[in-house]
Amino acid sequence: MSVLGVALVRRNGIRFGASLLAGVLALTACSDTSKEGTTAAGDTKVPAAKVTITPAQGTEKARPDQGVVVKAAGGSLESVNVQLKGKPVPGDFNAQKTEWRSRWTLRPSSSYTVNATAKNSVGTTSQAASTFRTLKPEATIAASVDWILEGNKGKQYGIGMPIILDFDRAVHNKAQVEKALEVKAEKPVEGAWRWMGDQKVIYRPKTYWQPHQKVTLNARLAGVRAAKGVYGMRNLSRTFEIGESRIAKINMKKHKMVVTIDGKKARTVAISGGNASTREYTTTSGVHMTMEKGNPVRMISPGRKKGDPGYYDEMIGYAVRISNSGEYLHQTSGQEWCLGEQNCSHGCVRQPADDAQWFYRNAQPGDIVDIKGTTREVEWNNGWSFWQLSWEKWKKGSALQ
Repeated sequence: MSVLGVALVRRNGIRFGASLLAGVLALTACSDTSKEGTTAAGDTKVPAAKVTITPAQGTEKARPDQGVVVKAAGGSLESVNVQLKGKPVPGDFNAQKTEWRSRWTLRPSSSYTVNATAKNSVGTTSQAASTFRTLKPEATIAASVDWILEGNKGKQYGIGMPIILDFDRAVHNKAQVEKALEVKAEKPVEGAWRWMGDQKVIYRPKTYWQPHQKVTLNARLAGVRAAKGVYGMRNLSRTFEIGESRIAKINMKKHKMVVTIDGKKARTVAISGGNASTREYTTTSGVHMTMEKGNPVRMISPGRKKGDPGYYDEMIGYAVRISNSGEYLHQTSGQEWCLGEQNCSHGCVRQPADDAQWFYRNAQPGDIVDIKGTTREVEWNNGWSFWQLSWEKWKKGSALQ
């Protein structure tokens, strides 16, 4: 059998040779192995379908964010098989099966193989193949949601729990990054991402999560072009569990907190809030979430030094944080007579010892704490107070609007 040709390829300084033997047709990005067909009547020539693969055979620096595209002209695609290290790459056909696209971006610095088959109107088969390599990024970007497990590993989260992604460098192509973020819930609900600057994006459902279910984040960032020359190198996946529906409603004028669990009243607590002598000593009204807890927590008066009126530096027990401006629900450290009668604190919500310990033991990150009756409204970006924004306003922070 005679030799038709020799293909030479240089990769990583190594020279490879490949002989093409007579009777074996090389498969390129747009070649096929078919001949013309005829109609059933046998009187009309029907050209074979032409298959085109992008990236083409031998491409060495394919852009990962552009994926794989396979097209058939003069027929329809029968099969497309794309592989990375022997594992299939998912993709989808269009309605006419004349085009196939990879579902997600590709991994940078990786080699892919593509094999595709098409048929024309009389069933004549065409085949094409491509082997290519994606580019090596100038810089990489990564995201983290590990904080979601901090101090709560293996436990559950509240019905208000947000998903917060932090990036290690600025994201400029926010829409492309956002398209790569997939949230799946066992009890689905509409949700949306909102950007806070260039390195943080937050997911919140339209309404509270349904309790007692698992929620999974799939951040398919490998190959996403976050900025010029900047690509994600790996995907990120996290699954967390929504536990009981725990909602604490606090009325500062009545000095009372009512806690419901899965819709049933579980506890009524006599409380004392901020004395409102200054803005920082005024408890904020609005929808808060439990963020973290400690026993004890050191609390120091804001904007005051030792010797100033109103100065304090105390260790406070059974404290559950609800904002970034120093607000906690905690055990009272004195002035028990204020509980249920008067707002005497420096902005936190004080509770009797037994109630504070009960709340502390049972609090999940992301539980709802809804406060009303004060002159100071909590800002939507003060801690996790994301539910302060209406759904329409929240969605406007998405890059996909």
